[in-house]
Amino acid sequence: MEGITKSKILDADGIRRAITRIAHEIVEKNKGTDGVVLVGIRRRGVPLAERIQRRIEEFEGVKLPLGILDITLYRDDLSLIDVQPVVHQTEVPFTIEGKTVVLVDDVLYTGRTARAALDATMDLGRAEKIQLAVLVDRGHRELPIRADYVGKNLPTSRREIVSVCIKEIDETEEVLLLERVDK
Repeated sequence: MEGITKSKILDADGIRRAITRIAHEIVEKNKGTDGVVLVGIRRRGVPLAERIQRRIEEFEGVKLPLGILDITLYRDDLSLIDVQPVVHQTEVPFTIEGKTVVLVDDVLYTGRTARAALDATMDLGRAEKIQLAVLVDRGHRELPIRADYVGKNLPTSRREIVSVCIKEIDETEEVLLLERVDK
C-alpha cells in the first residue's frame, strides 16, 4: 500500500504539543496518577506511550508504570496479514488488577486494533478501567470504539492513508495525509 503525500498534518512540534496535551488530560481525567498505568500497542504506540510517561513525570514527578502490548494473535484479520505473522513479546511487568490502564496507539481508524488490544489487556487481568489514547483519530469506525484522549481529529476518506512517522522508528517526525495509489 503506497500513497502520494497530500499534506503534512503535524510536524515535530505539533506531535510534541499533542503528546503534552494528552499527558495533561490523562492526569486531569483520572484526578492524578494513582493507579494509572500506560500500555503502548506495538509498534508506534510504544514510543508514544514512553513520551507520555516522560511528560507526566516532568509535571507530576511520578513515573507511571509502562508496558508493551503485542496484539498480533488477537487480530481478527490475522489470516489476511501473513501465513506466519511475526509475534513479539508482550511486556507488562506489573499487575493491571484494579488499575486504570491507558492503551496508547498512533492512529484510531476502524477500531479493530483497539478491540484486539482490549482482548489482550483483559487476558492480563481485570483492570478497573481501560482507556484509549491516540495521536490521530481519522474516523471510519467499524466497531463501537472511541478514544478517551486524542491528539488530532482528522476527518479522512477511505482512499486516504494517515502516515505517522516517529523518530524512534522512522527517523523522522511527522504525520502525513497520503492519497492511496493502487498498484
